[in-house]
Amino acid sequence: MTKTIILNNRPEGKPTLSNFEFVDTDKTLTVSEGEILLEAAYVSVDPYLRGRMSDAKSYVPPFKLNEPVHSGVVAKVLESKNEKFQAGDYVSGMLNWSTQQVSNGEGLNKVDSEKAPLSTYLGVLGMTGLTAYLGLTEIGKPKKGETIVISGAAGAVGSVVGQIAKILGLRVIGIAGTDEKIEMLKNKFGFDEGINYNTTTDMTSAIAEAAPNGVDVYFDNVGGPISDAVLFSINQFARIIICGAISVYNETELPKSISVQPFLVKNSALMQGFIVSNYAEKFPEAMQKLAGWLAEDKLTYTETIVEGFDNIPQAFIDLFEGKNKGKMIVKI
Repeated sequence: MTKTIILNNRPEGKPTLSNFEFVDTDKTLTVSEGEILLEAAYVSVDPYLRGRMSDAKSYVPPFKLNEPVHSGVVAKVLESKNEKFQAGDYVSGMLNWSTQQVSNGEGLNKVDSEKAPLSTYLGVLGMTGLTAYLGLTEIGKPKKGETIVISGAAGAVGSVVGQIAKILGLRVIGIAGTDEKIEMLKNKFGFDEGINYNTTTDMTSAIAEAAPNGVDVYFDNVGGPISDAVLFSINQFARIIICGAISVYNETELPKSISVQPFLVKNSALMQGFIVSNYAEKFPEAMQKLAGWLAEDKLTYTETIVEGFDNIPQAFIDLFEGKNKGKMIVKI
C-alpha cells in the first residue's frame, strides 16, 4: 500500500491537520523505461511550504488542491530502469509526500550514506546549508571582526549561518525563543551572545547591549517586531539579508511594521531578499565548502527528527510553534 498526503484545503492563518488528507492506494507502482521506483526515507518540512499552500503569487507556483504536497526528500531506489541509478542507491530532491513513487530521475542527486548521515542531505549538506552559506556570503559579504545578528538562530538555517560566521571571524549574536535554545547556540554552535525574545521586554535595548559596536550584518529569518528592533543598531553600510519571515506567514491581515527606509538611507545600508536558487551556479562550490567544514568538525548540526510518515503534517505545523531545534525532519 502506498500512502500519499495531499493538500485538502488552503490554510487560513496557522495550518491545521484538516488542511491535509491521507490517500491510500493498493495499486502496484510499475516502472517504465527511464524511470525509477523510490521509497521515502526522510522528508524535510520547512516554513516556506506555508507560502505555497496559499493561492498567491510567489517565486514558485502554489500547491494545487487535491494533489500531493512535496518538499525535499531522501529516498531509496527500489527498482531502476534508468541507467543513472541502481537499486539500493539513495537520492535527494523535491519529491511528493508519498511512501513510494515513480520518478524519471530529473532533479535528483545521489547521496552517500557513508560520507554523512542521510538526513544531513536535507539539512547542513542540502538546501539548508546552501541557503545559509550563499545568503551570508553573497549578500552579507562578511568581514573578519564584524558583528552579525541572526534571528531564528536556533532553526535549521540560522544555526548554520552562525557557525559559518564564526569560521569567518565574526562576532555572532543569535535570537531564539527559549533559554534552552540560547544555551545550545552558545555551547554547541559557538555563538558569542544569545537573546531570548520571549523573556526580553525591550528587544531594541537588548540588541544594542549585545552588540555594543553595532550590527554590520543581519540575517533575517523571522521578520516582524524582532527585525524592526535590529534596525536601531545597524552600522553604516550594514547588509540586511532577508531569508524568511516566519513570524508573519500565518497572518490574515497585513502586518504593521516600522518604515525601513530612514534606517537604510541614514546608514547607506543594503536590504536584500533572496531565494537560494538565485545562486544555483555556485551550489558545487558551496557544497564543497560545507562538506569540508563538516569533515573538519568546524561545522556541526542539530536535528529534530520525528518518526513516522503519518506525522509529517504535525511536524510541519510544529515549526510555527518553535518546537524544532535545528532542522525538522521526518524519518519514514
